[in-house]
Amino acid sequence: MLIKLFVLFCFFAVMIGVGIACRRSARDVAGFVLGGRGVGSWLTAFAYGTSYFSAVIFVGYAGQFGWKYGVASTWIGLGNAFFGSLMAWSVLGRRTRILTQHLDSATMPDFFGRRFDSPALRTAASVIVFIFLIPYTASLYNGLSRLFGMAFGIDYAWCVIGMAVLTAVYVLLGGYLATAINDFIQGIIMLFGIVAVIAAVLNANGGGMQALSALSQLPSEQSPPISGVFVSFFGPEPLELLGVVLLTSFGTWGLPQMVGKFYAIRDEGSIAKGTVISTAFAFVVAGGCYFLGGFGRLYAGGIDHTPLGGPVYDSIIPAMLSGLPEILLGIVVILVLSASMSTLSSLVLTSGSTMVLDIFAPALQRAGRTLNEHAHVFLIRVFVVFFIAVSAAIAIVQAKSAVTFIAQLMGISWGALAGAFLAPFLYGLYWKRATAASVMVNFAVGVGIMCLCMGCRFAGVPFINAFFSSPINAGVLAMAAGLVVVPAVSFLTKTPGEGLVSSMFACYDRRVVVRATNALPDAGEAPSA
Repeated sequence: MLIKLFVLFCFFAVMIGVGIACRRSARDVAGFVLGGRGVGSWLTAFAYGTSYFSAVIFVGYAGQFGWKYGVASTWIGLGNAFFGSLMAWSVLGRRTRILTQHLDSATMPDFFGRRFDSPALRTAASVIVFIFLIPYTASLYNGLSRLFGMAFGIDYAWCVIGMAVLTAVYVLLGGYLATAINDFIQGIIMLFGIVAVIAAVLNANGGGMQALSALSQLPSEQSPPISGVFVSFFGPEPLELLGVVLLTSFGTWGLPQMVGKFYAIRDEGSIAKGTVISTAFAFVVAGGCYFLGGFGRLYAGGIDHTPLGGPVYDSIIPAMLSGLPEILLGIVVILVLSASMSTLSSLVLTSGSTMVLDIFAPALQRAGRTLNEHAHVFLIRVFVVFFIAVSAAIAIVQAKSAVTFIAQLMGISWGALAGAFLAPFLYGLYWKRATAASVMVNFAVGVGIMCLCMGCRFAGVPFINAFFSSPINAGVLAMAAGLVVVPAVSFLTKTPGEGLVSSMFACYDRRVVVRATNALPDAGEAPSA
């Protein structure tokens, strides 16, 4: 216990120390929210990866999908690495950085307002962020309760409060830069931690081949039961597995806290390096988490069950870890803390900046009042505290009372945000013809699909059919619908002003000087003396 407490104390001290060291960078809005748009490749890549993979992934999703699909759940992590990291950086990274700087945009709602010349879009996007990012933030605490209870015997509420206070301290002190540096440190812990945990769990089961052999002998829950399905290539339910891969991989393209990482990256070289680093990080962390979860059925005797006899998914990974050596268990606790705090800091910084820059400040301007830089930063800090406090309160209420509505709202948050924002953001970066009306319609369609899904689940009736009643598959439907809705409505509505849009897209055509290692010279270009 002393060793575990010492490790925990060192971790907390480092996080706060980084916040203190970065406080000078957080004196204005650009510094506090974007790190002055000067964050390098390693910090940005790790900030992206650690915001992507939280304790929800490690404890909740890895246990749930590993139980359902066996080792085939590893495809989810591989999809996250290829589609959610490599393709996201390649398709969105450079153009996001260029256009958001040209528009002087610091948040996703601000981007929609400036890109489509529509204050209404800015307000609508801000409201969506406010409604759906808070429950998503609250869900980050869920993975901590069982692990902390197992390792320290601490009540869940105190775990939530401690994590919330620590995160608030370093975010308030150092803003985005402190968050990015701590994300890097936390990411290193996650990389080494997941590798160590996988090795320990496989070793406890006689090695990798022995564990796979034991898993292959477990029958499926299908009728008639099939042996070996949990070590098969695509698992027992390939179509359901595909839905999880699509939502968790492409969903990040529309999440404001993920896309915001591209706003702050420093230069071209940082984008190229960050793409590789982020992909490798996702491959190890996400691939490792889901691969580990695939062996969850080997621990069926040690997990909790619902009153109906089904498995409590959040208990699967803790059951796998309960027999680890004390020092390794301490590392796992730090791993889960790192995964949770990195995502939490990103979410509350996104929420706080959106509330001030996109709702509060514009409302004051319409009233004939303006805020200076110091006032902006102070209010963002206030709302960061507000969002952390509200999310912590929701998490505690949910855990203590099991309020069904809150749990369902957490489940649809990712789908609602991705369904509302993915298509408009992607078309906004690449297509001049996209209109403000199409974006507003897509906001309604994306959020509407997920709210109808939640309402049907709450009422106990299917949404469309049994397949789309799952919030995951409904989220995929919302994202796919947006890719059709935006161009369809754009062709039916008034074309945006050619001069305005062309001036925006001119930033992509601006000539820049780069080294020959980054771009080949023209065929007729004379060599320099």
